[in-house]
Amino acid sequence: MTVLSPAHPLALAAGTSPDDAFEAFEHYADGRGLTLYDHQTEAALAIVGGEHVVLATPTGSGKSLVAIAAHAAALARGARTFYTAPVKALVSEKFFDLASVFGAANVGMITGDVSINPTAPIICCTAEILASQTLRGQLAAPGTATEGENDADVVVVADEFHFYADPQRGAAWQIPLLDLPGAQFVLMSATLGDMTGIVADLERRTGRSAQVITHTERPVPLSFTYSLEPLTELVTELLTTHRAPVYLVHFTQAAALERAQALTSVAVTTKEQRKAIADALAGERFAGGFGSTLSRLLRLGIGVHHAGMLPRYRRLVERLVQAGHLRVVCGTDTLGVGVNMPIRTVVLTSLVKFDGERQRHLSAREFHQIAGRAGRAGFDTVGDVVVQAPEHVIENAKALAKAGDDERKRRKIVRKKAPDGQVNWTDKTYLRLRDSDPEPLTSRFTVTHAMVLAALERPGDPVARLARLLTSTHDSLPRDGRPGHVANPHLRRAVAIYRSLRQAGLIEHTPRSHTAPGEPTVRLVAAMPDDFALNSPLAPFALAAFELLDPEAESFTRALDALSVVEAVTPGPRPLLMAQQHAARGEAVAAMKAEGLEYDERMELLDEVTYPRPLAEPLEAAWTVYARANPWAAEQELQPKLIVREMVETGMTFSELVSRYVVQRSEGLVLRYLTDVYRTLRQVLPDSLRTPETEDVVTWLGEVVRQVDSSLLDEWEALAGAAQDATDGLTDEEMERAERRFGDAETPPPFSVNTRAVRVAARGAAFRRVELLAREDYAALGELDAAAGWDADRWREVFDAYWEEYDDVGTSGAARSPGLLDIEETGRTWRLTQILDDPAGDRDWRLVLEIDLDASDEAGELVLHPLSLGPAA
Repeated sequence: MTVLSPAHPLALAAGTSPDDAFEAFEHYADGRGLTLYDHQTEAALAIVGGEHVVLATPTGSGKSLVAIAAHAAALARGARTFYTAPVKALVSEKFFDLASVFGAANVGMITGDVSINPTAPIICCTAEILASQTLRGQLAAPGTATEGENDADVVVVADEFHFYADPQRGAAWQIPLLDLPGAQFVLMSATLGDMTGIVADLERRTGRSAQVITHTERPVPLSFTYSLEPLTELVTELLTTHRAPVYLVHFTQAAALERAQALTSVAVTTKEQRKAIADALAGERFAGGFGSTLSRLLRLGIGVHHAGMLPRYRRLVERLVQAGHLRVVCGTDTLGVGVNMPIRTVVLTSLVKFDGERQRHLSAREFHQIAGRAGRAGFDTVGDVVVQAPEHVIENAKALAKAGDDERKRRKIVRKKAPDGQVNWTDKTYLRLRDSDPEPLTSRFTVTHAMVLAALERPGDPVARLARLLTSTHDSLPRDGRPGHVANPHLRRAVAIYRSLRQAGLIEHTPRSHTAPGEPTVRLVAAMPDDFALNSPLAPFALAAFELLDPEAESFTRALDALSVVEAVTPGPRPLLMAQQHAARGEAVAAMKAEGLEYDERMELLDEVTYPRPLAEPLEAAWTVYARANPWAAEQELQPKLIVREMVETGMTFSELVSRYVVQRSEGLVLRYLTDVYRTLRQVLPDSLRTPETEDVVTWLGEVVRQVDSSLLDEWEALAGAAQDATDGLTDEEMERAERRFGDAETPPPFSVNTRAVRVAARGAAFRRVELLAREDYAALGELDAAAGWDADRWREVFDAYWEEYDDVGTSGAARSPGLLDIEETGRTWRLTQILDDPAGDRDWRLVLEIDLDASDEAGELVLHPLSLGPAA
């Protein structure tokens, strides 16, 4: 048996025998103190024997170890493996894990953001990346005999394979099954359901046999209960009977937070436990708003966990649970996707969820996916799953219990019913879900422009290949896996896409009579951007739209316009956009009332008011032309908006943005948007727009994100930087450095270190006050600076003298000129002077502000306060 490195015993050299590969895997598990379960041994033996494996085993049963066996077996026979997961965070986590097992040189990662060591024998990627590379014929290593073809010997490890049935993403999980005849598949999930049809089709296409391993006995068995107790009493009982940590599952973020706050009246922790939590939180930084709320809840032993939170808050909650500090966590059902949080008891507060279109009962798959989080291997002998009855049922049960056996009292009880319009659930719903296996996975195949274009980029005859692919999708197959004769909407859709691509001049068709035998009749004649279907689908449009910007505009305005282009191609956080629209409509109503418009007229005009949309008219006109020439782009949405630009122009900090629009519950989504804008700016700005002013904005935005939650940038920049330097792959030292940067991501450098970002923030903060003075919005000025002694009355009193001399304050064009701003950068206290642009051109009024760098470092954002306002001395 040969290994590539003594430090990585599973980095097996090509040519290692299957027996030696299995023996190396056993030694690896034994070296980590692990005793293989029977199903792990069975799966590993099938893998080294070259069979497909469908692993349908419960959560916590060691599927990750089976995946490691698959990677080792592939290395032993000289094959490549592709590990796929549903989200990029899990992909990058697995990248680091596998690099520590197999060595950095053997592991690569491809996401929409970074590409590291892309020719490595082990690749971690999202399902969409694998699907795209499958269609393009890019799975074989470059330079090999099978380059451009899909019959190479590769291994695909598809984790969380139940995403195959996801309505939006399911096609990406199906394409490799359809178009990789030479591949060996390892499909894993705790909730697969009946796989008969998929397995039969897989065996038929590949000629390999498949082992379906459905080990149903959990390492930690589950106990199920239907509860008629009020939730507060139930939680108290679970805590006193040693069944914590308890995860209370809600189906909205608002409900999770409300429940956590309601539980503050329950004695969740002892004095000693609260002291331990306080010690564990020492040094943690909590921003205002939701951060303050979370800090208070955590110190009481209550956690909150949902996708709208900042990543660093979610990870903090996970760490506290892992350390045994939190006894109750209120969250959403997103816990089921890749979150490592050991829970003893799961309480489902409802069996109904809103799926984006309607309220409905949970599916059996969803129920078991959530329930599977209960029970901690190595800690618990049993996991508890409790389903809470609806509130009206609990209240009725309570009233009946109070009436006892007195039939007269029982007859007088007016039984409450489910609220109108709400989908109800009962104990029968609970029993049905508990006793049902997960539903069979349903094909969600859809044809897109990106799919057709990817197929056209591959050598050979794309028409024949697409025809074979689209006539043999799983939704055209009966349950036994053999092709059927059903109407095929995929072909009709592909023909429509073909016509639009031909009309746009992206492809050309040559009649068969004019082609040589075997030569394709359809070919791609336009070069497609490599990343058009990845993390920034509209980046090519942004590059074209930059040409629309006025080259004669003032440099800072041009930088802001470039920012608006990038914001328009970046999907926005809906809660914030709706809050902006609400604010805009409030201002519009006030203005219409002042004009004396009647109610009906106001309501009619109000329908046209939306959130601010800078450059909307020229961008949408250009978009119409662009989409006609690039039909695939029509599947995306152009969305002009004013979020980052508003922050730049007004000096608004992240916490002020969240507070102004009351989106504390969704601050994680807002930060993700800022991060996406920053990444796109870094990736697509042409050299002609990389002016000092634009670089200032990019630097400032990066610092805003880093100070709020640096993990979103530090992980990406560590990996992107490594990718830029990588040629033959990362060394172990480089990998450790990248992982260390990710691990240290929650301790960003002091805010004041980045003086460029401080200047941009200060410039915006100063001009924000100028705009408020121009509008005579002294109340808003008071909200900004009352703590520094500048309340609304003081602002009004000081500025009255200006209005006695002038009737306007400039807020555009020359008023924003850098010549009207001066920053004295001395020591730890800087002084900023903003000259007001008066209509007479005297420019003798000055707003002087003091920037406190020490306070800014402590807050993680700019802290400044007024010193004076008045004519120059």
